[in-house]
Amino acid sequence: MKSLTDYQSYADAQMQFSPERLWDLFDGNRESLNIAHECVDRHAASGRDALIVVQAQGGEEVISFAQLAEDSSRLAHWLEAQGIAAGNRVAIMLEPSRAFYTAMFGVIKRGAIAVPLFTLFGPDGIRLRVQDCQPALLITNAEKEEAARFSGHPPVQVFSAAFAETLKSFPTRYQSQSKASDLAVFQYTSGTTRELPEAVRHSHKALVTLMVAALYGTGIRPGDRYFCPSSPAWGHGLWHGTLAPLALGLTVGAYSGRFNAERLLQGLAEHRFTNMSAAATHYRMMKNCGKAGDYRFALEKLSFTGEPIDDDTADFVRATFGLEVCSMYGTTEIGVVLASYPGARDFPVKKGALGKAVPGTEVQVQGDDGKPCAPGVTGQLMVLRRGQWVPTKDLGRIDADGYFFHGGRADDVIISAGWTMSAVEIENVVLMHPDALEAAVIGVPDALRGQVVKAFIVSSRPASDIDAFTSEIQELVKTKLSQHEYPRHVAIVDELPKTPAGKVHRKVLRERELAAAGIQPSPVTVRPAPAEGQSAATVRPAPVEGQCITGG
Repeated sequence: MKSLTDYQSYADAQMQFSPERLWDLFDGNRESLNIAHECVDRHAASGRDALIVVQAQGGEEVISFAQLAEDSSRLAHWLEAQGIAAGNRVAIMLEPSRAFYTAMFGVIKRGAIAVPLFTLFGPDGIRLRVQDCQPALLITNAEKEEAARFSGHPPVQVFSAAFAETLKSFPTRYQSQSKASDLAVFQYTSGTTRELPEAVRHSHKALVTLMVAALYGTGIRPGDRYFCPSSPAWGHGLWHGTLAPLALGLTVGAYSGRFNAERLLQGLAEHRFTNMSAAATHYRMMKNCGKAGDYRFALEKLSFTGEPIDDDTADFVRATFGLEVCSMYGTTEIGVVLASYPGARDFPVKKGALGKAVPGTEVQVQGDDGKPCAPGVTGQLMVLRRGQWVPTKDLGRIDADGYFFHGGRADDVIISAGWTMSAVEIENVVLMHPDALEAAVIGVPDALRGQVVKAFIVSSRPASDIDAFTSEIQELVKTKLSQHEYPRHVAIVDELPKTPAGKVHRKVLRERELAAAGIQPSPVTVRPAPAEGQSAATVRPAPVEGQCITGG
């Protein structure tokens, strides 16, 4: 019988998918399953490279499945010798490297719970997460040791060359005994240190559900050489970028260190990667660096997540790689629910669309009354989970062909003089200006209109040219979008605030503007007009068991 990985088309995805068939991709079953075994140990005899870590400073670190299986087993034995029990939490704060993957899979192999932490967290960011998850141990490097120890509670183990030598005295095989329902990973979403998001708790069987997003969101199939530059401290980099492709035995590319777009382009070309999933920001930075034309690529499938991609960047991707970049949309809590099915020749990628629902999921655009909105009407994006409609906290609309479009976060909507405007749509037009490298749009208080649009733009134009630049931006938006949606205020900035996952952090900009005006922030309530008519959704098989994951 064929596997789900044998099918590539959109039509086959609708006809062949069932939740039960996902389990056929793994050694484990509903009773007993371990992520480390599925991603590492069962591929150890393949002779293939598991990971190629492209390093910011040049060069790369190549790690085979066999090496990773032995290294992670040794670390699992070491953890057991230290008294780390199954179910204990172990925080890991390391850049992608042999040390990181040894620690991550060693912890999971032991039956403990891995808690990846972003390496750019300072003492406060570390302390808040440590206080929340109460790890029995924190593994980090010498550079972060002081900040880690400042966090207080857990013992700290520096993964040094000496520690790596210590691990060599332990056995190279470890028998995992985890249940499929045991917790394996705590994942923090990319919030601020002042507003700690709750950790999303993932069991081992989350890996099974993850394959829905892997097969239809990133389009991975056996034989792909797959690259994801997102940090494995976040959902996209860990689950879509690491665990899913390794589970299928793929060679996976990762990026370590301060992001440099040309270094990424070099790595893609040199190692002949055929499939890449990245944040929209990564593609935009590749465009802005101006070096893509210097390299030759082997890419066959491209996807993005995190935020909508602007039209100019999508055009750059098409011209540079000869491919459409496919959207993958979801949240860390809900999972991937919309995709553009990379690699499916029978799925036309529609410009600006999030795609259609993945198999096994129903998505609707709903008004405040809970009824589906008619095509073209903006409402709340809702997902059916266990018989209940769950909000994504995003706005969207659906077209007559069943494609979903993003309308921005509910709190990113700007209401000015009664007009409801999308920050995402305005940003897309602003980025059409050749001197606009990055852009973020928010609503700022206005005595007459309630709110007006303000655009923050990273630009090559000097600040002294702000009046002319403002006029050009305003005229562009009036011409391309509408006469009333133009930014009445424009600021040239050196950089935009971003979440650690690389998304533009509009909330920070709003808070700064309100603070400057001496106003306390209050939530904006958006009430899209209800309309009759059923939105197109998808096939509706039984819900998939376990948790599905995306980057956030």
